[in-house]
Amino acid sequence: MPYTVTPTTLPEVLILEPKVFGDARGFFFESFNARDFAQATGLAVQFVQDNHSKSAKGVLRGLHYQIKHPQGKLVRVTQGEVFDVAVDLRRSSSTFGQWAGVMLSADNKRQLWVPPGFAHGFLVTSESAEFLYKTTDYYHPEFERSLLWNDPRVGIKWPLQTEPLLAAKDKAATTLVEAEVFP
Repeated sequence: MPYTVTPTTLPEVLILEPKVFGDARGFFFESFNARDFAQATGLAVQFVQDNHSKSAKGVLRGLHYQIKHPQGKLVRVTQGEVFDVAVDLRRSSSTFGQWAGVMLSADNKRQLWVPPGFAHGFLVTSESAEFLYKTTDYYHPEFERSLLWNDPRVGIKWPLQTEPLLAAKDKAATTLVEAEVFP
């Protein structure tokens, strides 16, 4: 099996660790294979868009989600390191409002599956980081929402050394109590 799959504290949010082949020349691994992903996770998903960002140390992106056209995301880091977070926004879920966080880096080559119905964000902990992710639906800016990164009701324990660098939309994000959520 090309992946080792481990559930996080939120059972639907999965850590995928690929099988890496390395020697003195470097390394090789399949970062995605639809058949193997389905077999390892039990999920039949179709990815329609790839996104790539680069951010400086201390940048916090998120917590983002789309209230209509929700996106599942398969995320990974190709340079640097981030603390990656998913928050369950499904009101009917027994884990509604709870979060899971995982360190993802170019070195550990871990990936995180964030299902539809979850908010997602990350904090760059290295000097910079390049972040790649596949999505199961297209970006629809009119349906994009942001959950406040430091909402005390959610209580994410970010590994912060200073105040994070935020986009305007993330500074203006809503708390869980005010947020549009999923049924």
